[in-house]
Amino acid sequence: MLSRRTLIGALSVSIALATAPAAYAQDEIYIPLISKGFQHQFWQAVKAGADQAADEFGVRITFEGPDSETMVDRQIDMLAAALANNPKAIGFAALDSQAAIPLLRQAADAGIPVVAFDSGVDSDIPVTTATTDNLAAAALAADKMSELLGGAGKVAVVAHDQTSRTGIDRRDGFLNRMASDHPGIEVVTVQYGAGDQLTSTEVAKAILIANPDLGGMFGTNEGSAIGVVNAVREMGTTDLVVIGYDSGKAQTDAIREGLMAGAITQNPVGIGYETVKAAVAAINGETLPAIIDTGFYYYDQSNIDNPEIQAVLYD
Repeated sequence: MLSRRTLIGALSVSIALATAPAAYAQDEIYIPLISKGFQHQFWQAVKAGADQAADEFGVRITFEGPDSETMVDRQIDMLAAALANNPKAIGFAALDSQAAIPLLRQAADAGIPVVAFDSGVDSDIPVTTATTDNLAAAALAADKMSELLGGAGKVAVVAHDQTSRTGIDRRDGFLNRMASDHPGIEVVTVQYGAGDQLTSTEVAKAILIANPDLGGMFGTNEGSAIGVVNAVREMGTTDLVVIGYDSGKAQTDAIREGLMAGAITQNPVGIGYETVKAAVAAINGETLPAIIDTGFYYYDQSNIDNPEIQAVLYD
C-alpha cells in the first residue's frame, strides 16, 4: 500500500511540473541523480562516473541520496524535489522497487525520461536500467562458496534488504544457484541488516552464535559484508568462508588479511557514467536497450592486484 507521503509527493510533483518556474525553462540540460545513499564508497564511485559523463557531454547533474538505505520516505522526498525542478531527464536508484512508481509515472507523463541505475523499479517506466547483472553475480558468489567448502556444509546470508531490486536479486541469485547446482550446501538462514555495517555486525554475530557449525556467510553489499567481517573479528571465529559484494577499502583490506575469502566487485564508475550517457541519449530521442549491463568480477587474494580488477575497485 502506498504511504500517505508517497501520494502527497506524487500530487505535489504533478502540480510543480505544471507550474515550473521560468528559471528552469532554459537551455541548460539538468539531470538530477537520486541514489540509494551516499554513505558507502560504492556510491561515491558512482558519482565519480556520473561527474565524468556530465563533463564529457556538457550537462549539469546533481547527485544525492538519503543518509541510510532504510529511508525510503526520504528518498521519495528527494525524488519529488528533483522532479519539481523540471529536469530534462532523471536518474533514479530505487530503495523500494514499487514505492516511487507514482512519481516516476508523473515524470514520464511530463516527458521526462527516467533512467534507473543500480537498482531498478518494478515498472516499464524507465527507458533503461544501468546495472550489474545481480542474479548472475550472486550465482557466481554461490559457486565460489561451494567450491571453497568442498561442496558440503552450512551457510548463511546477510542481505541488505528485501525491497530493492539489488537486495532481491542478490539474495535470490545466491539461493537459487545453491539449490540448483550445489545440493550439498544448506542455507540455514537469510537475515537483513539494512546495508548498515553496525546492524549487519549484530545480525552476523547472532547467526554465528545460533549456528556454531556454520561453514560460510555471504554479505550482499558493502555494509553487509563489512558487518560479517566485523562479527568474525569480534568473535574470533576461524575457518568461516566469507564472501562479500562490492569492493570498498574495508573489504579489500579484509581480503588481503584473509578474513574474507573473496567478493564480487561491480563497476560503479561505469554505472554512473552510463546513467548520464543514457539520459543524454534519451533526451535526444535515441532508442536504448532495456538493460545496460555494466559488468562484474570475482576477486580474491590471487587476482586483487591484476590490472582488470584494480580498474574496478573503489577503495
